[in-house]
Amino acid sequence: MALQSSQLAYAVIGAAIEVHRHLGPGLLESAYQACLQRELTRLAVPFVPEMPVPVTYKGELVNCQFRVDLMVEQSLLVEVKSVERVLPIHVAQILTYLRLTNATQALLINFNVPILRQGVRSFLPARDADHPPRSA
Repeated sequence: MALQSSQLAYAVIGAAIEVHRHLGPGLLESAYQACLQRELTRLAVPFVPEMPVPVTYKGELVNCQFRVDLMVEQSLLVEVKSVERVLPIHVAQILTYLRLTNATQALLINFNVPILRQGVRSFLPARDADHPPRSA
């Protein structure tokens, strides 16, 4: 299923809304991630769960255990959270993952909210080295 970037983001957000509709807030991230994976599979949207994020330091690959929750169609990074509120460290994490993976877009989805659209944030990569990544 090859979707354009915006269609892909809408499909993932729609799947997340469906999961939230059935589960509501208050569960652990692992439950939301597992259910989101089932929903994406049901929709035939290809993804890689727990995709390793390579880290290169001064030209040398460093053995780190960073993992993206979901990489959808090799272009959309999805980080699942279930927190009282999204903190600057969560944003920093997804912006770093976005830079390290060369993904074209990232979604930070916090399921611990009454209405899921309140918990969805989208990010796009920087246009060039002089500009930081930005919220979409």
